[in-house]
Amino acid sequence: MENLRSKRRPVTRKDEVDEAIERMGRKVKFNPLRQHLGSWIALTLLVLLIWNFLFPIYSQSGFAGISQTIVQLAFQLAFAAIFALFQIYIMFFAIARPRTFWLKPGETGISFQDYKGNPQVLEMAREVVLLLKGAREFKEMGGEVIRGLLLEGDPGVGKSYLAQAIATEAGLPFGYCSAASLQSPFVAGGMLSIKALYKKANKLSDQYGACILFLDEIDAIGQKRAGQQQGGMGMGMGGMMGGMGSGLINELLVQMDPPPVHDSMSRKFLRWLGIDFKAKKAVRKNVLTIGATNLVETLDEALLRPGRFDRKIKVDLPDADGRREIIEYYLDKVNHENIPMSKVVSQTIGYTPVSIRYVINEAVVRAHFDGRDAITYKDILAARDLFEVGLRMPIRSMSYEEKRRIAYHEVGHAVAQVLLNPHEDLVKLTIIRHGGALGFMQPKPKEERYTLTKDEIEADIQVSLGSRAAEELFLNTAMTGFSGDLANATQRAILYCNLVGMNGHLSSSQVLGEQAVSVQEIEAFLQNQYRRVKTLLSSNADMCHALAEALIQREEMLGDEVLEIVNRFTAVLTNDARQLGFRLSKMGKHAGLEQYGGMYAEGKKAATGTDDELISTPSQPVTVEADEDDSIFPGVAAYSAKNRNVVKGEVIPAQKPISPYTDEDDFLPSKW
Repeated sequence: MENLRSKRRPVTRKDEVDEAIERMGRKVKFNPLRQHLGSWIALTLLVLLIWNFLFPIYSQSGFAGISQTIVQLAFQLAFAAIFALFQIYIMFFAIARPRTFWLKPGETGISFQDYKGNPQVLEMAREVVLLLKGAREFKEMGGEVIRGLLLEGDPGVGKSYLAQAIATEAGLPFGYCSAASLQSPFVAGGMLSIKALYKKANKLSDQYGACILFLDEIDAIGQKRAGQQQGGMGMGMGGMMGGMGSGLINELLVQMDPPPVHDSMSRKFLRWLGIDFKAKKAVRKNVLTIGATNLVETLDEALLRPGRFDRKIKVDLPDADGRREIIEYYLDKVNHENIPMSKVVSQTIGYTPVSIRYVINEAVVRAHFDGRDAITYKDILAARDLFEVGLRMPIRSMSYEEKRRIAYHEVGHAVAQVLLNPHEDLVKLTIIRHGGALGFMQPKPKEERYTLTKDEIEADIQVSLGSRAAEELFLNTAMTGFSGDLANATQRAILYCNLVGMNGHLSSSQVLGEQAVSVQEIEAFLQNQYRRVKTLLSSNADMCHALAEALIQREEMLGDEVLEIVNRFTAVLTNDARQLGFRLSKMGKHAGLEQYGGMYAEGKKAATGTDDELISTPSQPVTVEADEDDSIFPGVAAYSAKNRNVVKGEVIPAQKPISPYTDEDDFLPSKW
């Protein structure tokens, strides 16, 4: 098939005059004196200056005197040069030396077989490797090899790990550089470091055909120039400090997309003299720059344009399947037994691959110090607690009254969590100090959640405010440990009112640059949520007292132990809990409850107090007394299980305790 791109426009026939002019041009084409007359004049003046300096010495001492003078000058110049070079070395290569590591092909030892948990990212990385391996064929098709790849993602998702795998699979040398180390306190130090970095990469590209240069945390030198130019003294100080302003980003832009030129020293010298023979077309070096950042919105637009960072890959947190793949990969490297994979996967939602590796390694450390040669699920849980909440540090001298205060504070969170958040599991409730927390209630989502509804945000706010409600209801006071809960509730309220317009307002603070809702309205919203959770806790006061007493005695309870106590009582629910579909998820099958429309219920005794009348519809709740202000405090409803009578206004404990453990949990002790 005819290649249409190879067609050329027909050229008109030359006459005798054109041919004569062309022959004359070829004769006078190479005339360095006419082309670079200034360079030749400078060279002539330099020769005359040297002769003027040496001629008086020659007239007095002859060639011996000239030789002695030249030797003395040579020693002086050599000493000055060595001293200057030593200073330059100290300034730019010792004090301000960038942190750079160069690895030969395959030296990283990491391949695509070791990258787990994100198959979509891995597929895009395979395409990059194919383009690097087939660069010559790709160019013959008329394409251009990519020059930049930007990896965006949270810390720990495996950006540098992926870059090393790409270098190994492509069989290319790999240069790792921390972008922050390119900043220098000396004038132009950072720009010289970037230039030297790409010079080394170009040499390796000539040797291996291509080279990969990885710039970690590239936002340290690639931030938007408009944000750095604050004018006047700020910009001047940035320039004096060696590129703390826009010098670094400018040099990086040039090095990532340079013009195709011959940059050898001999070619530069001949070009300076004007003796520049006709050369072949210059070809740009195949250097792939891979940048990694978690602040891509701060990068300069010129850095993100095609031709520099041609491709951008968003490295997200692994989903359930990805976490399972990562956990299995790391568990295969250690001895383990009785690890319920589904539980570990569900309890590591939001974990990065680095976090999973850390937890498994800490489990190995725990098993090693216990004298065992294999890790168990118990070790995984302990390592996870260490990672999430810090080291377990009990306060032995804490008084009973202090424990009681902390217990009711945490019970307020726990009861609200169990009754208002059926989409989450309560993992642990403790009043033992971990890190900087004297106690905590630890929930875990049952599955990944990518969106939040209005009711779910309100429930989260009520759980945060439940601690203060419990303090005022059961301790008749307020404590200092509420500061973190209040901050979390306020942040949620700002999201609710200002950012997503769930309170009836349709103006966004992201556009207006200020709060679209007044502080007074946010305060009123929080007060409303506080009164609602306070109603919920007061309606379930017996449940709160029983759970607080158990927590004081045990000091630490697992989620199943909390549910065992909660399920001894008939839960009195507000409309919030009914709308969210409250159910005793782990206790239902033990208590014989049936699920109707998202809630467990069954035949109940009538609310009139008689024992011979049953409600006909199992899923219909039994309404008890509501608050006077029904618009603020919705009516409450009681749900009954087997052998539990519901009396209006009362909560009657169950006669028989119920085992909280499922078959999957039987191998675990009740407490460890």
